[in-house]
Amino acid sequence: MNSYCSHCGLKFEREQGYFVGAIYINYAATVGIAVPGFFLLDTFTHMTIHQQLALWVPFAVIFPMLFFHHSRSLWLVLDHLFNPAQNLYSVPPKKPA
Repeated sequence: MNSYCSHCGLKFEREQGYFVGAIYINYAATVGIAVPGFFLLDTFTHMTIHQQLALWVPFAVIFPMLFFHHSRSLWLVLDHLFNPAQNLYSVPPKKPA
């Protein structure tokens, strides 16, 4: 991952523990897909529990690793949305009329 955004200069790497929220986003996305997916497959396909586990356990291990960078990006977006950096987008002073 780059240290800074090449376009606006936003610092991506933050203090230790900053991306704990990204872990929660990653976990919520994994559970948000796996649990409804389990119940939908159970309802419409009548798969056995062993077949379901053979599908969803690997999913629950592989998906968070693939979604990791996206969850970090989403966490940065949420942080920037609710706590924008003041010095990134400075407004030029108004010219007197």
